[in-house]
Amino acid sequence: MTGHAALRGLARAAALAGLTGAAALTAALPAIAQAVFDDTAPTGPSALFTDWQSEPALAPAATPLGENIFADRTPASSQLETAEPDTRITIGGTPAPDGAAATVLADSVSLQGDRTLIAAGGVVVWYQGARLVASRIVVDGASGALTVEGPIHLSRPGAADPESDAILIAEQAQLDRELQDGIIRGARLVLARELQLAAQEAERSEGGRITQLRQVVASSCQICASDPTPLWEIRARSITHDAQTRTIRFEHPQFRAFGLPLASAPFTLTAPDPTVERMSGFLQPGFRTTSKLGFGVKIPYFQTLGDHADLTVTPYLSASRTRTLELRYRQAFAQGATEWNGAITRDDIRPGETRGYLFGNAAFQLPRGYRLGMQVQAASDRAYLLDYGIADADRLWSGLTLTRVRPDKMVFARVGNYHSLREDEDNATSPAQVADAIWLRRFTPDLIGGEALMEWSLHAHRRPSNDDIVGRDMARGSFGLDWRRSEILPGGFVGAAIMGLDADLYRIAQDSEYDDVVTRMDPLLGVELRWPLIGHSGGATHLVEPVAQILWSPRGGSDDIPNEDSRLIEFDEGNLFSDNRFPGWDARETGLRANLGVTWTRLDPTGWSLGMTAGRVFRDHHDEVFADNSPLAGRKSDWLIAANYDSGNGLALVNRALFNDSLEFSRNELRLGWLRQDLQLSAGHLWIDSDEAEDRDEEISEFTAHVGWQIAQGWWANAETRYDFAAERAQKASLDVTYRNECVTLEMGLSRRFTRTDTVTPETSFDLSVRLGGFGAQKDGPGTVARRSCLR
Repeated sequence: MTGHAALRGLARAAALAGLTGAAALTAALPAIAQAVFDDTAPTGPSALFTDWQSEPALAPAATPLGENIFADRTPASSQLETAEPDTRITIGGTPAPDGAAATVLADSVSLQGDRTLIAAGGVVVWYQGARLVASRIVVDGASGALTVEGPIHLSRPGAADPESDAILIAEQAQLDRELQDGIIRGARLVLARELQLAAQEAERSEGGRITQLRQVVASSCQICASDPTPLWEIRARSITHDAQTRTIRFEHPQFRAFGLPLASAPFTLTAPDPTVERMSGFLQPGFRTTSKLGFGVKIPYFQTLGDHADLTVTPYLSASRTRTLELRYRQAFAQGATEWNGAITRDDIRPGETRGYLFGNAAFQLPRGYRLGMQVQAASDRAYLLDYGIADADRLWSGLTLTRVRPDKMVFARVGNYHSLREDEDNATSPAQVADAIWLRRFTPDLIGGEALMEWSLHAHRRPSNDDIVGRDMARGSFGLDWRRSEILPGGFVGAAIMGLDADLYRIAQDSEYDDVVTRMDPLLGVELRWPLIGHSGGATHLVEPVAQILWSPRGGSDDIPNEDSRLIEFDEGNLFSDNRFPGWDARETGLRANLGVTWTRLDPTGWSLGMTAGRVFRDHHDEVFADNSPLAGRKSDWLIAANYDSGNGLALVNRALFNDSLEFSRNELRLGWLRQDLQLSAGHLWIDSDEAEDRDEEISEFTAHVGWQIAQGWWANAETRYDFAAERAQKASLDVTYRNECVTLEMGLSRRFTRTDTVTPETSFDLSVRLGGFGAQKDGPGTVARRSCLR
């Protein structure tokens, strides 16, 4: 098992560095809770969790790595999103009381003898929430009817933002005294500044709620006088807009592209207007072609279940290979939300078998600041997740999590089941049922001062097998106490005293090589000396800080305990000055050792910066807990050299290397990130030497890159690749291209997976989707939007 390090190291480092628990653990909260909420709804359930997906300083376009507290390589929960409830719009409510006055602003106002009011020149009328802009109006005193001459702008009553809501533009109009119902000529209805409906005549009724246009053309494309043919348009006998339900009804519509008729319907169709986020109906279809499944189409149907739940049903049909039904259920609660995704399939890839998957997660806010998370992950086989583009996961986790984070305290607990989809892993001999509980408290001791971190933790895991050794089960209870006090010494030195105590009680079952009960206690003593220096040269600022840290703890203590959670070890600038570089509890560094290093940073006045860290670990003995090929093995560790560069305008570069005195490298990592308005680049190369102790028989040499760039106005492309130099083959490659203008969004994607095993074969897939603007709310994408320019 790999997995406890992130939490343990993060919590201890934060507490001993003087950071508050809440600040230090914010990045870990999503993994604890197993779900996050979209920040588009700042109130209600979405306010439960902090939006953690901010752009990292380095490689902003890359998928973040290592955010989970448990690095178990299980897929992260899908991001839970909540939307604000639909605003209830009431049209034609309580009638205006008799004598209610209208406000009229005009260049000239005159009253004729028959009580006819004439206003001319820049006329603006406000009445009962409605606003009318015209060049001239004539009000009949007896009936209150209005004759309006244009150009006319009329917004409905109750509009929160008249500029972005429904606006009626016309040449002439006959309206009632409420400024809503009547006949409008030369009408153009603009919805949310996106969809335009143009007709020779329109009729409004029911207090402005219903607007019916006859012999009408609808489009969200910009239309120029020199070229009046839009990219697409819908023509119909009549189009009716209901401002209360926010729906558009097309009678006998005909769809045209570039002026050519492509499709028509001899019946009535209904669609949402651009302000709608949730409404029952068919969503945009998707087209997918793969080398295994052939050409197929997805036709999703979205069904609202009140304000707080919805269901999406998506049939997926291919030419002759698959019959799949996909389902998604979402529900928001007063203190939480849940989402469930699944599918059931019968295909020709595995004839006669029923395949499918189910991924579900939920998060709830409990009393006293506790948060409960739930996750369910199941799949018939790994190839199914890959064949249908669901996930690249090869391990699944299902279970419950409970967290509570305060500035000085943290509670974390989880219990669940692992299921491996890997061909080289036997679920019977791998830890399946796993439970963890951690309690942390940071405090200041009254007598000795400084800062201390107290930790209580429990862990247990069980293997389904009953065989000796390979079916080993374990349970552990641990106590940890770390204390640190820093003082400023003469000469600008900063000294620190360090003490710690770790105690463990193990219960080991079904393994004859170890005792059933094992106890261990490791005290720690240490001192640290830092000398922060600052200087200026040529306008630049230089920061230099040598650090020397000496630690001691009794030698040995880990031989009687099987190492289950500390198999993979990292050595970088983040843990160079750590008292224990093992990620879990089962193994610890012991003996007398010195962590020595120096950091240098140059801050240029033009905005760029350059930093370097160099260091090494020295020991008085060879610590056998480290494998011979480990960078930390022997009396002297490998040299650690790390450098980082930040241009100050979006370009960042980091390189980290480990090598011995003979300049033989054991690890090297290079990462590059570049963020601009028209470019998002993330690339990296990782090289790690082989190490049998870490189940790595061959060296790793991989290149990964993800780039998004603005091809042209409205065109945005994303490309991603992963290449294995050791195997001399690519692992995956993909290219996605999106075109967006004011009225249409076109998305195309081509991907190739090169993985080959007994059950997984290489596959190529192509996806295509088209969405017309103006029907339902749409999210913004990266890059610019192409807009048609009209020449005058």
